[in-house]
Amino acid sequence: MEITFPVIDFSKLNGEKRGATMEMIKDACENWGFFELMNHGISHELMDTVERLTKEHYRKCMEQRFKEMVESKGLEAVQSEINDLDWESTFFLRHLPESNISEIPDLEEDYRKVMKEFVVELEKLAEQLLDLLCENLGLEKGYLKKAFYGSKGPTFGTKVSNYPPCPKPELIKGLRAHTDAGGIILLFQDDKVSGLQLLKDDQWIDVPPIKHSIVINLGDQLEVITNGKYESVMHRVIAQTDGTRMSIASFYNPGSDSVIYPAPALLDKEAEKSQVYPKFVFEDYMKVYAGLKFQDKEPRFEAMKTMESTVNLGPIATV
Repeated sequence: MEITFPVIDFSKLNGEKRGATMEMIKDACENWGFFELMNHGISHELMDTVERLTKEHYRKCMEQRFKEMVESKGLEAVQSEINDLDWESTFFLRHLPESNISEIPDLEEDYRKVMKEFVVELEKLAEQLLDLLCENLGLEKGYLKKAFYGSKGPTFGTKVSNYPPCPKPELIKGLRAHTDAGGIILLFQDDKVSGLQLLKDDQWIDVPPIKHSIVINLGDQLEVITNGKYESVMHRVIAQTDGTRMSIASFYNPGSDSVIYPAPALLDKEAEKSQVYPKFVFEDYMKVYAGLKFQDKEPRFEAMKTMESTVNLGPIATV
């Protein structure tokens, strides 16, 4: 039986197909940890401009640097599998709680401006999605946003990546397999060059490149808050021999001092004492994740359990 990756028409939430669309989102969250949104409300013109300027920036400012790195490490001549680096050229933008876009060197002014516009739209979409997840989970509206809020609001940032052609894709991954540490991830990816795959039922499944779509995936923090009802999923990028793949992944994460724990409404009353997932401060999780990103997530959760007794669990900060 062929497995069909979930592609969801977001505009249908506004009509008679709302129930069926919510059911598709629920199924994708429970069984995939990933889905692809069409008609999500972000202008195609804006997305086209972001793509054009991202690719121009790579060619002007990053491509040569990447080639020099490959040469200096002798990567084109490798004979055995490389497990300690990725075939990618990246830079990071921070948006919340404070933006660093004006501080990033080499960005043209029109690129800075358009990225600011784009992330405002992505932030709105992320918060809309969190409320839809609340609805499907039976949580009060705004619960997930509040859980992410901390004392200064959520953390929101973007990883801008390009995956250049790779002579030995069987030996070097574009990006090694991992789950995402944070909350909800919104990806604008190349519609011509593929490479993103997720692990489902022990098989690697391609995430189809579709023009003007936004790919959504769930991070470790949503797994904890839903007490495992929605799980983060292993994914990777396979390098290609032809074409450079663009990837703009925006991470809507908890604030650094947010206390993360399973939502009480999702715990069985009898099982409340033996909840599966720990309670921790997001920043502490990120410190553990930094060293264990490309390993299974379970040891990270175990590490947080050992720290759990030191966390003072207050009420969720309200906006």
